[in-house]
Amino acid sequence: EVQLAESGGGVVPAGGSLTLSCATSGAILYEYVIGWFRQAPGKPREEVSSITSDGSRYYAESVKGRFTMSNVDGKKTVHLQMNGLRPEDTAVYFCALHLHQRWTGVAWELPLPQSEYEYWGQGTQVTVSS
Repeated sequence: EVQLAESGGGVVPAGGSLTLSCATSGAILYEYVIGWFRQAPGKPREEVSSITSDGSRYYAESVKGRFTMSNVDGKKTVHLQMNGLRPEDTAVYFCALHLHQRWTGVAWELPLPQSEYEYWGQGTQVTVSS
């Protein structure tokens, strides 16, 4: 069973930093896209960043230059380093996975539609105080 587990959320003052982690388990990651999404109260879920198995990355305009996504631990864990946090970054952050369980040679086009992600974590709360 494929599972995603987020960690690293918390409360920080404006201008502070946090690193979120997304640990994957239960699958061999041949070709994949892992995305970070967030949802603030009363707002739709939006994509923040994503990374593909071939190393391509996507960042939403609102986080470019502040957030950095990276693979660690043989690519089973993904980090989202968030610097210069703002009150408007307050949200529940989710990671999600779109997975090919065999090699297809796909050329990813980012951002991937949210509906393409098959697996989702439970989310971790990030609160930025002003």
